[in-house]
Amino acid sequence: MTKNLLEPPETLLPENTEAQAELGAGTDPAVVAAHHPAFSAAWAALAEAALASGENIAAYAYARTGYHRGLDALRKAGWKGFGPVPWRHEPNQGVLRSIAALAKAAKAIGEDDEHDRCRQLLVDSDPASVEATGLA
Repeated sequence: MTKNLLEPPETLLPENTEAQAELGAGTDPAVVAAHHPAFSAAWAALAEAALASGENIAAYAYARTGYHRGLDALRKAGWKGFGPVPWRHEPNQGVLRSIAALAKAAKAIGEDDEHDRCRQLLVDSDPASVEATGLA
């Protein structure tokens, strides 16, 4: 297989084993977010729960926080604003879930352009993330 030299390498976020362990153990995502504010998976969990409860404004705020903290982490890991961010790499899933939650919350409050931009960011990052997050 020939590598496309024009495409940037995959961005793989580092693991945050402490935060993931807390979340995996069933700790309230708000507590995890307070302990680890840069951990996008906690913000994504908060946004997803708010969406499920019909709290679209809260979902939007949680998702936007996870989105921004995730973009900061991606940039720190070498991402230049484009290129693959694979869903299969578990530490990437928090930011990808935050982007998906932001798309869903934006749609729910009538921000169709933002929904479309977020969905396109997921497609550009990894098309598998669109299906995995329910935006297919």
